[in-house]
Amino acid sequence: MKQQMKMAFAVAALVSGAALAQTKEVTIGYQDMLDPYRTAQETKEIEKATGYKINWKQFGGGGEVIKAMASGAVQVGEVGSAGIAAAVSRGEPYELFWILDDIGDAEALVVKNGSGINSVADLKGKKIAVPFNSTTHFHTMVALEQAKVNPADVQILNMRPPEVRAAWQRGDIQATFIWDPVLAEVKKDGKVIISSGKISADTGKATFDGYIVNKDWAKTNRDFMVKFVKVLAASDEKYRANKAKWTADSPEVKAVAKWSGAKPEDVPAGMALYQFPTLGEQASKWLGGGKNSVAAKALAATAEFQLSQKQIEKTLPDYSVVVNPTYAQDAAK
Repeated sequence: MKQQMKMAFAVAALVSGAALAQTKEVTIGYQDMLDPYRTAQETKEIEKATGYKINWKQFGGGGEVIKAMASGAVQVGEVGSAGIAAAVSRGEPYELFWILDDIGDAEALVVKNGSGINSVADLKGKKIAVPFNSTTHFHTMVALEQAKVNPADVQILNMRPPEVRAAWQRGDIQATFIWDPVLAEVKKDGKVIISSGKISADTGKATFDGYIVNKDWAKTNRDFMVKFVKVLAASDEKYRANKAKWTADSPEVKAVAKWSGAKPEDVPAGMALYQFPTLGEQASKWLGGGKNSVAAKALAATAEFQLSQKQIEKTLPDYSVVVNPTYAQDAAK
C-alpha cells in the first residue's frame, strides 16, 4: 500500500511538473514589421529573460494572426491597429499591451508627378488606390474629412500593394496611400502630400502596430508578460540611442532583415520612418490614461470608421477595456 502511495505521489508530481512545463511555453505570431526587438529574437534575449520556450510563427497579415489566436494556436501576436479594432469590436478576448511602433511617416499619401494634385482637396475626380480595411484606408478617409472633401467625389480603388505598384506603373491611378516597399517605389516619380504621422498629430486619430495577448493566458503568465515588455522596451531604447550604428552591414540590421524579410540596405531608412514610443510614454500616454489614452482613442476612431464601412456590426462603448497598461507600468518600476 505504501509503495502504491509512493507511486501515486510520484505520478502526481510528474503530472504537475508537466503542467508547469507547459505553462513555460508560448507561441508568438509575428509579421514583417521593421522593429528594433528583432535583435532580441535573433539573440534569444526573450527566452533568456523569461525562461520560456518561445515558438515564433510568422504570418503574412494581421487577419491571419487573429485567426491563429482565435484557434488557440497562438497566444501573443503582432497586429496593426485596424485589425485590433475589428477583433476586439467582435468581442474576441484580446488585450493590447505594447505599441510596437507609431506608424508615423511609414505610411503616406503619394501623388504622381504631373497629376496636378498638390493637396488632399485636389483629389476630387482623381483615382486613389488603397488596400481596403487597412490603416491607410482609414487615414485616407480621415484626410478627406479633414480637407472637407466628400469621399463620393474621389475614385477610391481597393488594391493590395502589388496591385497598387502595377497600377501606378501603368498610369491607371494618380495617387495611393501605402507603405514600404511600394511607398519607396512610388516616391521615385511622385511626391508625398501627407503622412500618417501628420494626420495623427493633427487629428489624434493615430495608427500603430501593436502586440496583443489572449487575456486569460496573460493573467496566468503575468511574470512572463512583464519580463517580455522589459526586453521590448530595452530593444527600442538601444535603437533610439544608437541609430547611426544601425547600418546595412551591422548585426542589428542583419537581424531585422532576417526576421522581417526586408533587404538589409532598405532597413535603416525604413525604420527611420517609424516612431517607437518609450516605456514611459507607453505606460502613461499611449496605453495608460483610460479612455483618453492614445491607443484607446485610436481604436475607437478606427472602429467608428469600420462600422461606417460595414466591416464590423457594432463598436464598444469604451476601448480602454481592451488596453492593458499594467505590464508596461510594472516594467517601468
